[in-house]
Amino acid sequence: MTVHQLNELLLICSLVLLIAVAAVRISSRSGLPSLLLYLGIGIAIGQDGIFDVKFDDARLTQVIGYAALVVILAEGGLGTKWKEIRPALPEAVVLSTVGVAVSVGVTATGAHYLVGLEWRQALIIGAVVSSTDAAAVFSVLRRVPLPSRVTGVLEAESGFNDAPVVILVLAFSTAGPVDEWYSLVGEITLELAIGASIGLAAGWLGAFGLRHVALPASGLYPIAVMAIAVVAYAAGAMAHGSGFLAVYLASMVLGNSRLPHAPANRGFAEGLGWIAQIGMFVLLGLLVTPHELTDDFWTAVVVGLVLTMVARPMSVFLSLVPFPVSWREQVLMSWAGLRGAVPIILATIPTVAGISGSDRIFNIVFVLVVVYTLVQGPTLPWLAKALHLGRPSDASDLGIESAPLERLRGHLLSVAIPDESKMHGVEVAELRLPAGAAVTLVVRDGKSFVPLPSTVLRRGDELLVVATDPVRDAAERRLRAVGQGGKLADWLGTGGNAEGRSG
Repeated sequence: MTVHQLNELLLICSLVLLIAVAAVRISSRSGLPSLLLYLGIGIAIGQDGIFDVKFDDARLTQVIGYAALVVILAEGGLGTKWKEIRPALPEAVVLSTVGVAVSVGVTATGAHYLVGLEWRQALIIGAVVSSTDAAAVFSVLRRVPLPSRVTGVLEAESGFNDAPVVILVLAFSTAGPVDEWYSLVGEITLELAIGASIGLAAGWLGAFGLRHVALPASGLYPIAVMAIAVVAYAAGAMAHGSGFLAVYLASMVLGNSRLPHAPANRGFAEGLGWIAQIGMFVLLGLLVTPHELTDDFWTAVVVGLVLTMVARPMSVFLSLVPFPVSWREQVLMSWAGLRGAVPIILATIPTVAGISGSDRIFNIVFVLVVVYTLVQGPTLPWLAKALHLGRPSDASDLGIESAPLERLRGHLLSVAIPDESKMHGVEVAELRLPAGAAVTLVVRDGKSFVPLPSTVLRRGDELLVVATDPVRDAAERRLRAVGQGGKLADWLGTGGNAEGRSG
């Protein structure tokens, strides 16, 4: 490649990225997952499009898609709150295993008997579309004020169910006969166990290291966090485990470990996640040939109806029988099983494996994802409201960023007081921080000053709190407790365990 060709490629990529970033605004206003807009950009550039770029390398698309999915799962794990996902963990695990099995069986049966697909093709499609997409779920659910239990189940499910689905698709796409079901169950269980173990270990070791080793520049922390997440994926995959589960769990551990510069870490991961989504969806749009989609349009619609109206509800209702989940929440979870780029990426596996009819499988999955995302995405907020499952957004949680002061054996906490925080109206002395922690500076309306014990804090203030190493965690717990319960935090049982408070 010459320098001139490289410059042209960079120009085209930059223009596509700018258009895709501008499309985010349209996505946020319409309620549609951004994947549709990015797919549209890829289709417009590709065959039958404006530039008529011919791209048919399914293997390259699969490799890039896997890499992008690692970044997306890492970003999702870093943004997942453990306090929300912990109560929903058993439900998510069952949905990601038993629910996937039910969904694959019902969808494959419908695809075989209703539209006449061969059993192998039907099983592949059933497995491919049984995975809810992490990018689609994260992008839509975090704009919809759902109960934390529902959000936790759906986010954890989307992070967990990629692993068993990938194993099933690979098994169904082998050239020889499909393995017995019990051997598949054993293989899935083993890979999930290996991936989970490696992910949790990598996350814990990474968090321990980042908390105890001060890096020379704050910009290195986000890079280190993403590197740890990628290492977890690679280690899990090389150990013949689920790399996708490993990267999600490792990132979730890192995201809930109160690392230095945590907001910056999440911001960096979010930016990488957007780039990964944009690149992945545009590439998938390039891979598809639009004029070939019309032949399988109604087949995709019928299979999608079976999946959306029968398979997904059955998988949800049967999986959640042992759990105290209301029927309203089950209905919402059934409708919120969003599909996105992951099924389309998985649909390239049979193409790479040379399975008969793989092009048709890809086209059916592509149309199904686009059509039903158009239906489900915009209607999800309406359904949540109709089921009376909405909740106000948690605007009272403090934004706290921590930076280590290694030579001083302390930490500098930057605290932003949001509009709805109950810290508004609390005096500095009433924070009752533990001995060894103190508010050293307040920034208000663009001006900074050193507060007195009688200084009243207001919404929109930014505080700088210095804490020694032994009381750093206690100081943050106390700050969050006051943010949620105000000056009566102790009486409300949210005192933060701040012993030996300073005045």
